This record gives sequence, structure tokens and C-alpha cells, in this order.
Amino acid sequence: MGEVWKMGCHMETVIKAYKTLSKIPSIVGGKLNSQGNRVTSRWSIRNLDRGKHTQYMIDYFLDTNLKVLSESEFAVDVSHEMLTAVSPKENYRAVIREEKEDKEYSQRKLYLEVWTKTTLKLSVDLISLDIHGDVYADSEFGCLEWSSDEKHICYIAEKKIKKSEPFIKRKPVDDKTKDPDEKMADDKNKDFDKKPTLTPGEEHIYREDWGEQMMGKNQTVVVVFRIADETFSILENIPDNLCPGQVRFTPNGDALVGVAWNTSGVRRLGLIYCTNRPGYIFCYTLTGKMKKLSEENKAVRSPRFSPNGDLVWLQREAGGPHHACHQLVRMSANTINSVIESDDYDVCDEISVVIDIVHNSEDICNEEIFYGIYCQSLPTKCFSSDGKRLIFSTQQQNEIRSYVVDIESGDITDISNNKENPGSTSVLSVQADVILASWSNMTTPGQLFAAKLPAAGQECEISWVRVSAPPATPPTPGTAVQYLSLRYNHEDDAVASFGALYSGRAAGAACPLLVWPHGGPHSAFCNAYSLEAAFFNALGFACLLINYRGSTGTGDASVFFLPSRIGTADVADCKLATEKAIELFPINEEKLLLYGGSHGGFLVAHLSGLYSGFYSVTVARNPVIDLATMYNTSDIADWCSIEAGFPFTDDGPNTEDHLLALRRVSPIVHAHKVTTPTAIMLGTKDKRVPYYQGLEYSRMLRANGVNTKVFMYEDNHSLSSLPVEMDNLINAADWFISMIKDK
Repeated sequence: MGEVWKMGCHMETVIKAYKTLSKIPSIVGGKLNSQGNRVTSRWSIRNLDRGKHTQYMIDYFLDTNLKVLSESEFAVDVSHEMLTAVSPKENYRAVIREEKEDKEYSQRKLYLEVWTKTTLKLSVDLISLDIHGDVYADSEFGCLEWSSDEKHICYIAEKKIKKSEPFIKRKPVDDKTKDPDEKMADDKNKDFDKKPTLTPGEEHIYREDWGEQMMGKNQTVVVVFRIADETFSILENIPDNLCPGQVRFTPNGDALVGVAWNTSGVRRLGLIYCTNRPGYIFCYTLTGKMKKLSEENKAVRSPRFSPNGDLVWLQREAGGPHHACHQLVRMSANTINSVIESDDYDVCDEISVVIDIVHNSEDICNEEIFYGIYCQSLPTKCFSSDGKRLIFSTQQQNEIRSYVVDIESGDITDISNNKENPGSTSVLSVQADVILASWSNMTTPGQLFAAKLPAAGQECEISWVRVSAPPATPPTPGTAVQYLSLRYNHEDDAVASFGALYSGRAAGAACPLLVWPHGGPHSAFCNAYSLEAAFFNALGFACLLINYRGSTGTGDASVFFLPSRIGTADVADCKLATEKAIELFPINEEKLLLYGGSHGGFLVAHLSGLYSGFYSVTVARNPVIDLATMYNTSDIADWCSIEAGFPFTDDGPNTEDHLLALRRVSPIVHAHKVTTPTAIMLGTKDKRVPYYQGLEYSRMLRANGVNTKVFMYEDNHSLSSLPVEMDNLINAADWFISMIKDK
């Protein structure tokens, strides 16, 4: 790692570091065929010239020992494939493809294609068909599923809205020059060519959508495509206050099961990253009846069928913190069949808990410790061939770990690929008792591994085999990764411990430290490859990624500890973690840098106000600055009240104490104390933390004489589109280096 802040022409080095790291691909998906001997992997790489990520596909063919026999001669660009699914008997492959048709690439087209193994069987222009709006390919609603007989495909799309026009609009007059016979023919064809009636004055009616990164997604419909005659049907009798998604056919194809989110409230709240939204698992029969399968007042997601026809899903209580521990629950195939056949079958007593909410931790097989389920979805294929065991991955302290759970007994066994090197293992697919997973750590980019699922009771003996080739050289040589376990010795709080990850020099000359709390706040950093962390390491910075109390992966008690304590407990944790890092590692105490986004931006703004003489410079990305003003403009108003410590209601804070509570926990109360140079990166399309928060903060800092710089991007909350990522990362590094180079 070079000491870039000492260099005269540091920008060239910074840009070179980013360009080098941008050429490292990442794994975005992978599937196994039904025999478990062919891997179809999907990768993504930053294409700087196009300003977009290019996605491509590579196939690997495995022998009986899972060694690679051969692989694709060349990778295939699949960037235009929004959704893809191979049929159950592997006779067909369905694709929903996005294309730009005109020379200016503004005319968007969507096609549903069905391929055989040798040719294109059919292609349908969904835009010209005009039976629904956009197709959903996001992680919340999106799906593309085959029926077991390979005769039907289902997916989720935006409901077609009736067209409107202005109250006053000139229209074409009849062509009086036409021959009378022509006019008579036109009159006869009027009924066939009749255009839909336009309703005047409704084109500007406000329609609520699902918020951040889901603008324009208002009301979903389930679309079923019949292959034989190329006909489409929109499922009817789904109430208007429900938005269905994550739909799949039952094993025998006589019904559909999915998730329906409730939109009955006065205000629709944002959905992405929020696993607390109320809804239920539903069943839709071929007779057109929709029936609830899950309990009331639950937040549910990720329904999956076992080979035996049992249905499992993830659930937690609705409301509360945006992300928390989940149960894994199960409904038997017999119960589901009874629901389909009966009109008044009560299923609430037929739901069994496979894995319950974990409050702190629990012991599992082989003397391991388990902290609960925090993943937002299960693998699409996640069962053993006999349907008796389920394989999944979830955050656990500083790593993503993978597990096998016995559906009947609830026994859990850790099968993570960590025997040689610590890191994170994420299961991608399970077929024919072969498991496909990705593995990485902070110094090693993602790689594919496969393993045979051992016999029941012997899962800990699993042996992982590398599928994809490892990187030729590590992207950040000399970087060490260490886990920090931190605890308050005299703390009366119910939760007194938390963790952090350090990546940087373990010994040698002192270097700057990037103090980096995550957003959320109910998320977590893990020891997995990140271009962002590798970028700063490559420039000679050490990184301290802090999983303060309230982070996921350490028991539900930690998650629920933070609400009513934001701005105090999480800030204290960041300060303690910084002091511990200085004690343990070669850190230059005059070069302590603050870096964070969203709630991480909230924390670095707090720290720079409370400890301005301690920290040297700040970069905040879409930071939460004032909860009192954010409440009325964010797509997650509930976040403000829940984290401040009082219940959310649609009519807003109803007492002066509530308004004061929102203000008191906000970093804006410390803005007058800030002296650290501060750069702020903002997105104009941010629906989660409106950009005016950062602008207001920057004006206050400038009024107080603080060196402040604002970067404004046409992007959403994540600031993750490729041109924006490139610009804000390079400018962040430049800001840090410029502010500390003379210290």
C-alpha cells in the first residue's frame, strides 16, 4: 500500500487505483442444473467507457467430484436480460429482455422470449401488447417462474392505468375529402378500430409508489403467459389494497403462491431494505380465489416449495425497526392442498416454526453459536433432494455464514467455507444435493465453490471445491483483516458488546484511519470483498468498519437496543472503536478520518460535532441531519419516530415532546461545534434522506467558517450508478488526502 497523501500528484494515483479495481468482476448469481454437474454463473464488471455495469454469463461443467471439466470458451454478455428462468425439465429458458430500439436509445422495448436448447421458440413485444406497464425485476417484487408442466410462465408487472387527456385539447377533424364509399367502409370498421376512451383531467392525479429506488412502481399485477397459444392473463379478484410479488406456482401447478403487501394505510412507506412492512403469504387458485396462508400483523417474504410440496417462508412482526431477526416457518403440503380445495379452511394453526427468533444467541450442532436469521431472501433452490433439509445464508457477527437446517428437528449445522481463510459464504443454488456458493473476504474478490451435501447428521464434514479461478494477485497486497470484539466493562445496558472489522497494516509505519460506521442502522458490515474498502486500502488508508449496537447478526436484542438511543449509544460505540483501533494498530492519531452514508452519515456528522478536535476530516454521503424535518419528506417516516423512541402514526408527531425527541437525537444540534473540513455527497433523486438535509447542514457549516464542499448527483440514495460511484469515491479520496497531506 502506498502513502498517497505524501505524493505530489496524488490524483493520478487515486484514479489509477480506481481503474485497476474496477476491472475485478463480482458474482451476482449462479444456478445448477438438475443433475448438479453444470454451473451457470452470472458476473458483473464495471464498464467505465459505457458508464454501466456489464453483466455476463459463464458456464462450468463439473465431474463427479465437482472438479471443473470445462467452461465456456468465452463469456456471454447478458446485460439486457432483466429476468431469466430455466423450465423444471430444462427444455426451455425464459427471458425478459430490455432493449433500446431507436438511434438515440430512448425508445425502450421489453420482450418475453422462450428459447429451446437450439433456437428461439417465441418472442413477444410486451410494450406493443400494452396489457400492463413495466415488468418488475427488483429484489422485492420481481420473479419469473415456470409451472411444473412447462406450459405457463408467471411474472409481476405494473398495472395498466387508464389513459387521460387535458380538459381542453384540439382533435383532428373528419377528412371531408374522402370518397363516400371510403367513409362508409371506415364507419363499418369503427367498432374494430375503436380506441380506448380517454378520461379528461386525470393525468396529474398523484399515485403513491414504493419510494426509494422504486419510483413509478405503484400497483402490481400477476401476469400468467400460456405458451401454447401465446396468450396472457392478468389475475383478477386481487384487492386493490394489495400489491402481490415474489409469485411462484405450486408444485402441481394448480395454484400460485406469493407475497402480498398491504397498502391500506394513509401513507405508503418505502419498501426497499425494509423487512418490516405488513403483508401476508397468499394462495391464488385456478378458480380465481385468493386466500391468506400466513397470520395477521406479520411481515413475510421469500416463499419456497420443497420437493415434497411443503412451503416455507421468512417472517417477523410487522412494524418496528426496518430490519430485524426472522423466523423460518413451514406449512405442510397437505395443508396447502386443503386450502386450495376448501373455501373456509383456517390455516393459522397449521404453521410450524422451524427456526425461531433468536434474542441473543443459541447453541447449535458442533458447539457452534447461532445468532438468528437476518437474510432478506432464501436461495431460489434451497432444499436437499429429499426435501428434509434446507440450506441458507445469513449475517452472523462479522461474516455471512451458511447453514443446513433439518426441517423436522430444527437442528442447525454451520457449513461455511471458512476452513482455510475467514470470509463470507453465500449459498446461490442447491440441486441434486450439490451446493453452489460464492465466497470472498475483504482481501480476496468473489469466487465460486461447490460442495456435495453430506448425509444427515454429518453436514460438518462438508468439503468445498473451487469452481472459478482465484484472482492472479490480491488487489490490496499487505492488507490484514482483523475482527474486534468490543465491550463496555461497567455498562448497565442490556446490550454492552459490539464488533468491528479492521483492514489495513497490522504493523509498520502509522497510517491514516478511515472510521466508517454503516448505514441502516439495522444492517452490518461483513468480511466480504468490497471495491470501496479495497480502494481506500490501496491508497494507504486503514479502514475501521464498525458494527455498533443495533447492527444485525448478533441477536434481536442488539437490534431492538438502539431505538430511542440513536445519537448516543451508536456514537459512543464509534468513539470507543476508534480508540481501540489506535491502541491495537499502527494508526496516525492526527489523521483520523470520518466516512459514512445515510445513518453512517448521521453518525459521522455527530462525531465531527462532538469530537472535532479528535477527528481530522469528514466525508458524509446523503447523511441524516435532522429527523424533525426528515419526517415529513422521507419515504420512511416511520424510521424517524421508531429510532427516536416513540410509536409511528400516520398523523405525525402529535406532541411537543415527540418533535423535541426527533430534534435532540439529530446531528444538527451539534453543527455549531464542527471545525473539521467536511465534504457532502448528495443525490437529487434520494427519496430516503432528501438532499436538502445535507444542503442545510453545509450552509450552517459554512456560516461557521468550516471548510465545506458539496457534490450533487442525479442519483438515488445509494449513489451507486457507475459514473456517480466513480466520481464520489475519487473525490472522497481527494478530499481526505488534500486535508491531511500537511499534517
